[in-house]
Amino acid sequence: MKNVEMNIEGNILTLKVDLSKEFGTSSSGKSLIIATTEGNYAIPGREEKVGLNVYRKK
Repeated sequence: MKNVEMNIEGNILTLKVDLSKEFGTSSSGKSLIIATTEGNYAIPGREEKVGLNVYRKK
């Protein structure tokens, strides 16, 4: 994961992303990557998974 913090309280999942960060361009070169789970990420201790991409146009 890049620039993604996860917090679980009971049955509530909270995701935190710093929108001021950048991690280079996407593979297509059209977008700037801000945060990603780099695919589907298994939530520790749970059956659920999360897939997150935060990006903006170049």
